[in-house]
Amino acid sequence: MQKLRVESFTISIDGFGAGPNQSLENPLGVGGPNLHKWFVPTKTFQKNVLGNDGGTTGIDNEFAERGFNNIGAWILGRNMFSPTRGPWLDENWKGWWGDNPPYQVPVYILTNHPRKSIEMKGGTTFHFITDGIHSALKKAFDSANGKDVRIGGGVNVIQQYLNDKLIDEMHIVVSPIFLGDGENLFSGINLLDLGYNISEKISTENATHLIIKKN
Repeated sequence: MQKLRVESFTISIDGFGAGPNQSLENPLGVGGPNLHKWFVPTKTFQKNVLGNDGGTTGIDNEFAERGFNNIGAWILGRNMFSPTRGPWLDENWKGWWGDNPPYQVPVYILTNHPRKSIEMKGGTTFHFITDGIHSALKKAFDSANGKDVRIGGGVNVIQQYLNDKLIDEMHIVVSPIFLGDGENLFSGINLLDLGYNISEKISTENATHLIIKKN
C-alpha cells in the first residue's frame, strides 16, 4: 500500500524546522542551514542534490538514502519552492535547484495562486495545486505509479497533513542546535492524540534520528 512519508525533516532542539526571515539570501531562514550539518556531508546529499562524487557514509547517510527509496512523487509548500508570496510576478523563477532539480518525479506545490506546470530536466515536473492538501495528495498518489509520496515541507504543510492523520510515517531529525525562533514543527500538535508513536531512535554525533509511525 502506498504511504505518505516525511523524510529527513530536521528540527532544532527547541523544535524549529526553519529559521525566521526566509528570503532569497536565506532560503532556510536565518540560522536554518545549521540544521543540516548532519545531511550536507553525506554521500546521498552530495550525489542526489549536488551531483558530486564522494561524501560520508554511515548512519546519517543510511537515513538520508532511505528517504529517496520508493518515492514516486513529492508534495511541497510554496515556501519550499520560492521566497516570494502572493501572485506569481516572476514566472522565470523555477525553484532553488537550477535546471535539474533533485526530485526527478512529479512535485506538487501547495499555493493559493495558480501557475502552469513546469517541466524540468531529469524528470521533475512542478505542478501548482490551489485546491488544498487532499487534492494534492490524490494527484501525487495517482502519479506515483504505486510508489510512496514524500512531503518535503515546510512546517505548515506537515502540520496540515498531520492534523488530518494522513501521514503514515515520519523521519524527524533533531539537530543539536537552538534556533530560538522560526517555524515550530509541533506547536499546537498533540501526536499522541493523533495516534503517532516513536518506533525507532538512533543518535549520531550530529543528529538524533526518530522514526514516528501512525498506530
